[in-house]
Amino acid sequence: MADLNYHHLRLFWAIAHEGSLTKAAHRLHLSQSALSVQLRKLEDQMGHPLFERRGRGLHLTEAGRMALDCADTIFETGDELLGALAGRPAHRQVLRVGALTTLSRNLQMEFLRPLIARSDVGLVVRSGSLRELSTLLHAQAIDVAITNMALPRDAKTGMHSHILDEQRVSLVGRPIKGRRFRFPDDLRGTPVILPSHDSEIRVAFDRVLALAEIRPTIVAEVDDMAMLRLLARESAAVTLVPPIVVRDELSRGELVELARVPDVNERFYGIVADRRFPHPLLKELLRPLPLVLRPKRLRPKR
Repeated sequence: MADLNYHHLRLFWAIAHEGSLTKAAHRLHLSQSALSVQLRKLEDQMGHPLFERRGRGLHLTEAGRMALDCADTIFETGDELLGALAGRPAHRQVLRVGALTTLSRNLQMEFLRPLIARSDVGLVVRSGSLRELSTLLHAQAIDVAITNMALPRDAKTGMHSHILDEQRVSLVGRPIKGRRFRFPDDLRGTPVILPSHDSEIRVAFDRVLALAEIRPTIVAEVDDMAMLRLLARESAAVTLVPPIVVRDELSRGELVELARVPDVNERFYGIVADRRFPHPLLKELLRPLPLVLRPKRLRPKR
């Protein structure tokens, strides 16, 4: 392959950031036809189309997204060379992460922790529903989505759901003086706070109680883990939750793990779309999270 034509790359870079040939041509003081010819030459050299047309708009292909990330790095490096004496930071890789809106913030932090302290990595974090995250993955607007639900993999979706961790699910609450919490019998007279019916752990928990012929007094149903954490901390009820969600409260003794619920676990996934050119940081991130996510069980004092 001939050496990369950086002039063509600069023109492509301008088109990608402007979002249209017309705007880029105006900015570069070139005719639209001339700019289109230069773009085709770059695509021929790379052996891949860099854009696809949808309606009236130009959208990056997977190869185009990769080329743009590299072009950003190349031109940022040129800026760094000119501004090195002014103390500008080195160029950074950008990782775009989507997180399920209702997901535990503690879990999100553990996922991102390997990258937070790195000066060569920039993070873009967006929240959304599972459907919104799936759309963003398809559009290459994010590189990975972290959720507690897997996406089906088939020829149409092309999604891979990598298991990051599997957490036990427990009942947590304020310490009970003088005795231990008896599961499930004590749920006959103890108010509970539960995730909503959209949660897989709620469905599994309901099944466990149905087999035990127990109908608990439900004081709140919450689909957001941050709110579930607040209610667990402020309420006298017991709360069904993976301990990672209330890890800080458990470590401080504000809450204790009263009982582990048998046969109920929650899985966390890193979801990526099929890519010919996957983001290089994903290999490091899509591995099981460290055991620090599994806090020791804290028992109430007798």
